[in-house]
Amino acid sequence: MASLSSLFDPELLQRYDVPGPRYTSYPTAPQFTPGFGEADLRAVAAASNGDPIPRPISLYLHVPFCTSPCFYCGCNRIITRDKSRGAAYLTRLYREIGMASELFDRDRDVEQVHFGGGTPNFLDPQQIAEVMDVLRRHFHFASGERMDCSIELDPRFITPAEVGELAAAGFNRASLGVQDFDPVVQQAVNRVQGVEQTLGIIDACRAHGFRSVNVDLIYGLPKQTLEGFERTLDITLQARPDRLAIYGYAHLPNLFRPQQRIHAADLPSPEQKLDLLRLAIEKLGQAGYEYIGMDHFALPTDELARAQREGGLHRNFMGYTTHAESDLVGLGVSAISHVGASFSQNPRDIGGWEQAIDEGRLPVWRGMRMDEDDVIRADVIQQLMCHGRLDYDALGRRHVIDFRRYFADALARLEPLQADGLVELGEAGLQATSRGRLLLRIIAMCFDRYLQPANDSAAPRYSRTV
Repeated sequence: MASLSSLFDPELLQRYDVPGPRYTSYPTAPQFTPGFGEADLRAVAAASNGDPIPRPISLYLHVPFCTSPCFYCGCNRIITRDKSRGAAYLTRLYREIGMASELFDRDRDVEQVHFGGGTPNFLDPQQIAEVMDVLRRHFHFASGERMDCSIELDPRFITPAEVGELAAAGFNRASLGVQDFDPVVQQAVNRVQGVEQTLGIIDACRAHGFRSVNVDLIYGLPKQTLEGFERTLDITLQARPDRLAIYGYAHLPNLFRPQQRIHAADLPSPEQKLDLLRLAIEKLGQAGYEYIGMDHFALPTDELARAQREGGLHRNFMGYTTHAESDLVGLGVSAISHVGASFSQNPRDIGGWEQAIDEGRLPVWRGMRMDEDDVIRADVIQQLMCHGRLDYDALGRRHVIDFRRYFADALARLEPLQADGLVELGEAGLQATSRGRLLLRIIAMCFDRYLQPANDSAAPRYSRTV
């Protein structure tokens, strides 16, 4: 594997820093329509039960509440300090769990559960344990090493003892939001978080047997400097998390109201932002981390790194995962499901979600059935985003197509990227170069039939690729 430092080419990164999808799905969410409803979800779920070997199930639960706004955030969340709202939310969530579980045969194992948000630990550990008990009553959980239970944690609102309660409830993976330890940056984004407080939660996760701990950092935040971000990286790397996500801040104040509290003048320049990314890549490389894809890095011993080496890595709405062949069932406000060749999403507004649950309906707001072309392109983009390469003949056999003829237009669009050294195009396949691996989104975009010109006023708004 190439060194992490070889990933970095500032001139290319700056030239290709354009808006583009993150490809947690293909087709991406802007293609979902209200024409896909509850009856469609029931039909695709029934069809998935009838597969010769039904896929296992992954469950995603969205907890939308946060006690205070982080100004950089673009997630679907509700700001409140009223803890009773969590209890009311769970009452309806349990009804949704019951309705969703009836769609799937009981002998289909759940191999992955993930709590996201918002702030999942807005709920107390007893409430979270109760959710797990309800899930176990309605679904059949896999046993032993096959079972992954992960949760996103805000270290400001959990104690080491409560981490032990989560472990007792079955959690074995955690992802901690840090973003930056620099107090000046923390004040600018309204997220003041102590170093000892955060490291104590990482230690607690390890003490209670969590298999993996991830830490999220963000580069490009207001008031961020090389010196301050280097301290953040040094502190984080001393804790040796199994995985790191280094996200680029996407400033879209017209889409995300909290970002209007961030002054554009306080943001690093494009050149400074690239310097922050370079610093992170150099530090992680020196510390022995491997680049997984997009913003993700992992120690060589971590399951994500092993899955990538063995060809079993997958990407979905939960990010990178080792559970490639599973149906994803999203529960809670805004959650997205991927069952068979379909996507469906719950209402993004809590009122719409609550109304559907109160009326005894599966809360399907929008979605889509994938056609044959969608399935083929989804496979191609999945291979690129996870492994950075394509085997034309293998894909052709899998989908009964002549790959080179089917994707003649896409291969032509890749030629300028080859000229720029981002990709190598051979007779047998395609391989992203070390310089192209930070720009996998750009390579994947060549295969996306839904992309509209960036100057089209109707085109979806995407974050930038760097």
